[in-house]
Amino acid sequence: MIKVSVLYSYKPNVRFDHDYYRTKHLPLIENRMGAALKYYTIDKGLADRNGKSPGAYVAMCHLLCDSLEEYQSAFAPHAHEIDGDIRNFTDVTPIIQISEVVVENSAKTVSLHQGPKDRDSQLHVPDRVIR
Repeated sequence: MIKVSVLYSYKPNVRFDHDYYRTKHLPLIENRMGAALKYYTIDKGLADRNGKSPGAYVAMCHLLCDSLEEYQSAFAPHAHEIDGDIRNFTDVTPIIQISEVVVENSAKTVSLHQGPKDRDSQLHVPDRVIR
C-alpha cells in the first residue's frame, strides 16, 4: 500500500478554505480516481509539537492506494483538472510526498468524535472508509 501525502504549509495571512477542501476538492479526487483510491484522510492543522498555534501545516490530506502504479494510472489522466482546482481553496503550493505504508493499524482507530470517556470504552472503525 502507498500513501500520497499532500501538505499545505502555514504562512502568515494564508488563504485556505477548509470547507471547500473537504466538500469539493477531495470529493473531486475521489470521483476521478474511482476504485484506485482506497480511502483518504483530511487533516486541519492546529498547533506545533509544543502546542503552539499555528502548526507547520494549515492542512494536509493522505490518499491511500494499493500501489504506486495504481495511483499514477488513476490520478494522471485528471492531474491537470485536480491541480487547477487548487486555486479555488488556497494560495499555497502543496508539498507532495509518496510513501510506502509499512504499518497500518486502522482496525484499532478510535473515533475523533467521541468524548474522552468513550474513546477508552470501545474501538471504532472510521466513519468514512472508501472501498
